[in-house]
Order: sequence, then structure tokens, then C-alpha cells
Amino acid sequence: MDPEKNHKCHRQSKCSRKQDRTLCGRRDFLKSAAKAAAFGGAAMLSGCGGGMLGSKEELSLQWKEYFKQNYRLMTQEEKDQTVRRLERLAKIQDGVDIQMSSQAPIEGVLFGYAFNLTRCEGYMECVAACVKENNLDRRSNTQYIRIFEMEHGQMSPEVGDGKFFHEVPVEDRFYMGVQCYHCQNAPCVKACPTKATWQEPDGIVVVDYDWCIGCRYCIAACPYYGRRFNWNRPYVPKEEMTKKQHYLGNRLRGRGQMEKCTFCVQRSRNGRLPACVEACPTGARVFGNLLDPDSEIRFVLKNKKVFRFKEDLGTDPKYWYFVD
Repeated sequence: MDPEKNHKCHRQSKCSRKQDRTLCGRRDFLKSAAKAAAFGGAAMLSGCGGGMLGSKEELSLQWKEYFKQNYRLMTQEEKDQTVRRLERLAKIQDGVDIQMSSQAPIEGVLFGYAFNLTRCEGYMECVAACVKENNLDRRSNTQYIRIFEMEHGQMSPEVGDGKFFHEVPVEDRFYMGVQCYHCQNAPCVKACPTKATWQEPDGIVVVDYDWCIGCRYCIAACPYYGRRFNWNRPYVPKEEMTKKQHYLGNRLRGRGQMEKCTFCVQRSRNGRLPACVEACPTGARVFGNLLDPDSEIRFVLKNKKVFRFKEDLGTDPKYWYFVD
């Protein structure tokens, strides 16, 4: 077989296996649209029924989404326009009514997090709350938070048990939570070749999912197990979906995109605690504004024995561990 034809057949076969509505990248989308127009696509675009690319409205919205700028380069008007498009696409494609925000960082706020090693008892309510709040894939059991069961004397989750499945707590064991640490000097940000990830003024390291190319350099760069890769479009039942979303937070990610903890940006920028903090039954998790001298997080840093994981790497994480 002609090598060029063989490559084309292989590529078409690969595209046919995609589970979501998006076509195989921007180039394939534009080629398909051009072919539809050249071979009688006018009927499809005139709103006469569905068509292989969907309705006229859906195609128009997708077209604008493919050509939008990186979120950091958008004006506020452009941000508002893109979240409205995504709300409408969610209704057209998935039949759900979401409310998406592009709320900016709050001036005078720098978020920090602290984890009490003496209080956590490994119950995993934090994990369940995070999965639900952040619309994580139910099929692959994606989780932003990992809880390690540790022996006393150990101080690194690398030697702990992150896959325990038994009644907790266990005597002579303690529990250590790990997630994105939102480093001030984040290795993942430096590693990203498309500038799809960055740190916001409020300290949250975010991802513009639509500019992520899925190279996974950030996974290799992160020393804290903080990044997750989507091998498929996340599946979330409609009745379980969190519909209040943020563009940089818990909106549904696509296949081939990276995702991570965002300190529940859709909640924290509205004065609420992250879902994991709110769900913790033992009060082991503390979250707040590092610039507020009266905040709980500042009290912990001032009065407790605190340390940061792999502090010698110079990443300056905004996540501390402490003991009572």
C-alpha cells in the first residue's frame, strides 16, 4: 500500500475512536469544515438539521473557541464571551445548564494551605468531595488528592502506602495528604512549552486547558505528584455534575489535557473554603489568606511546628505540614 494512503487510513481510524465531540485537533476541524462547505455543506450551515459538524450555532461557537487567545491575553470582555460560549456549548452538546465564571483574583489575597498530620485519620472524605466538586472522571477514578498511610518516623510520602484499603485509623500510623502545592517557583510552569500554565496573583497555579497540548512535561517536572493527564474526555453523570464552574477550575476538561488542584478556584474566589477543607471531619486542613495576619493559616504558621515537603528544591510551595 502507498505509504501516504496507509498513513491517511491510520489517521482516520484513530480519529474515529474519539469519544467526545471534538474532532482531531484544530487542523482536522478546519479541514472538515472546508470540505463540508466545498461539497454541499451550505445546507448544513443554514440550520437545516444536524449534519456531521452539528448545527450552525454549534459550529459557529466551536469555530470561535478554536481561534480564541490564551486566557491571560484576553480582555475581560473576551473572557466573558468565551465563558458564555462554553455555557451554550454545554447546553447544546451535553444538555446541561452550567454557570461558568471568569472571576479574577481578589486584590490583597495570597492563598496558603496547611495540613495537620496529627489530626488526619485517613477517612478520605476530602478525596470524595474533591472528585465531586471538580467534575473528575468517574471511569478512570481520577483524584487530585492522595492520602498516604505512614509509619512514625517517616516524613516522605514516597515511602508511605498510597493504596491502603482497610478500616482507618490504624494504630501506630499517621496520614499525609498530597496534592498540588501551588509553588511560588513552580517547576511545572517553567516546563510548559505553550505557556498553558502559570501562577495567578492570588497564588493559585492554573491551567488554560485549551492551550495545553498534552506533552506532559509538567508531570515530569513536578516533584509532588500534583498533575493528572486525561486519556479520555472525563465522564461525569449529569445528575452528579457540579454546574457552578470556573474557566480555570472545574469545567470539564478534554481528552489529552492536563489538570490539577486549583484550590477550588470557583469557591475560594467567592470567599468559600475548598471542598476538601470543608469536608474534612477532623479539621486537619487549614486554608486562608497568607496576607491576613488574623487568618487561621497565619496562626498555624506562627504557632505550630511546620515544615514543607522537599523544601530544599527551592520551589517555595504554598502548602505546609504541621503537628499539634
